[in-house]
Amino acid sequence: MSIAPSPGTQSAPTSAGGILRQLGPGLIITASIVGSGELIVTPKLGASCGFSLLWFIIFGCVLKVFIQIELGRFTLARGLTTLETLDLVPGPRVVVSWLLWLWLIMFGATIFQVAGMVGGVASVLAIAGVNLPSAIITIIIGLITAILLVVGRYKAVEIASTWMVVAFTLCTMVAVIALQFTPYAVTMKNLAEGLSFSLPASFTIAFAAFGIIGVGASELIYYPYWLLEKGYARNIGAPDGTVAWAERARGWLRVLKMDSWVSCAIYTSATVAFYVLGAAVLHAKGLDVTNVDMIPTLSAMYVETFGSWSLWLFLVGAVAVLYSTIFVATASNARLLADALVVFKLRTYAADSDRQKMVRALCVVIPAAWTLLYIIWGSPVTLVFVGAVAQGVMIPFIGLAALWLNYRRTEPALSSGRIWRACLWIAVAAVTAVGVYQVITTLAPLLP
Repeated sequence: MSIAPSPGTQSAPTSAGGILRQLGPGLIITASIVGSGELIVTPKLGASCGFSLLWFIIFGCVLKVFIQIELGRFTLARGLTTLETLDLVPGPRVVVSWLLWLWLIMFGATIFQVAGMVGGVASVLAIAGVNLPSAIITIIIGLITAILLVVGRYKAVEIASTWMVVAFTLCTMVAVIALQFTPYAVTMKNLAEGLSFSLPASFTIAFAAFGIIGVGASELIYYPYWLLEKGYARNIGAPDGTVAWAERARGWLRVLKMDSWVSCAIYTSATVAFYVLGAAVLHAKGLDVTNVDMIPTLSAMYVETFGSWSLWLFLVGAVAVLYSTIFVATASNARLLADALVVFKLRTYAADSDRQKMVRALCVVIPAAWTLLYIIWGSPVTLVFVGAVAQGVMIPFIGLAALWLNYRRTEPALSSGRIWRACLWIAVAAVTAVGVYQVITTLAPLLP
C-alpha cells in the first residue's frame, strides 16, 4: 500500500531556523533509539569488555545513518512504504521478495525485544515499591499502551516521553563528567584502549549491541513510514521531470539529512555515555547485567557516581526510556504489519480509513503479543537479545538494498555524488563485515 504524494506541494525551508522547525521523523525515532540498546545492551557490553570497544560503539551509531538517508532518499521521490521498497529488490520470490521473508523473521524477533523492555519496566516498578506480581504489571502496561494508541493519544505521549528521555540522557552525560570525581574516573589510558580498534574473543554481546544501538534495523525500516506520515513526500509531489520538482526534492532531502544527522549526534552522545558508565563502573566492580538483577546492576552506574539519592533518578529515567521505546515501537509495528498484509497479498484496503482501522486493531494485538511473551518467558535481558541479534543479522541486507536503490532506482534529480556513494559503500561494507565476523566467531568453536 503506497502512500502517494498528493497534488498539493510545499517547498522546503531554506533558512536554518526553518529547517530545524521541520525536523521530525528522526527525532521521533530518537525517542525510541535511546532505549533498550543504550540502557541495557550497551552497559552490558561495557561491563563485559571494559573500554576496548568504545570505537565500535561510535562506528555502530554513525555508519548506519548513510543507509538510513539512502532509504529516505527513495521514499521522498516515490512515496512508497519501506516494505514496498524492499519488495523491489531482485532475487528469488515466493509471493514477495526474499528480503521481505527475512524481514518477517526479524519483525517477529523485535516483538521479543519489546517484551524484554516491558519486563524492564516491571522490574523498575517493583523496585520502586509497586507491590504487584510482574505478570499483573505487564498486563497493565499492555492495556495502557493499547488504549493510548487506539484513542489517538500519540502526540501527548510523544512529547512527554521525548522530554523525559532528553532529561535522562542529559543526566547520564552529566554522570560521565561527575565520574571524574570518583574512584572510577576515566583516564587517557582508558580512552586510548577504547580507540585501539581491538575485538573481543567472544563477539556475541558486541554484535547484539551493534544491531540496536543508533539506528537499528527496525528503525531503518520505520524511518520512511514516519517520513510519509510527516508529509515529506507529499510536500514534494510526484516526479514530473520539471525543474520545480527537482528543487523541491533536493530541498526536502537537505531537511531529511539535517534531521538524520541531528538525531545521530543525540543518540551517539547518549550511547557513548551509557557505554562509558558501564565500562568505568560495572566492569571495575566485576558486575554483569543479567536477567535476575538487571535494574539493580544498571542503577549502580548512577549510585556509584552521584550517590545513593540518585537511585530514584535512575528509576524514573529508566521507565521513561524503556516505555517511550515500547510506545513508539508498538505504534510503528502496527503500521508495518498493516502494510505487510497488503504487500504479502493477504489484505487490501478500499480507503485509507480501512487501513487506519487495521492499524488500531493491531495496536491491541501487538501489546497482547508482547505481554504474553513476557509472562511466558520472563527473562528481560534474554528477550532483548533475541531482537538485538535478529536486527544485527538484518542490517547488512538492508545496506545492500540501499546500495541497489542508489545505483538502480534513484531519481536523476536526487542522485548522489561520488563522495556520498563512497561513504555508502564503506558503511555497507563495514556492517556486512560485522555480520560475517559474528558468523565466523560463532562457528569457529564448532569446527574440527
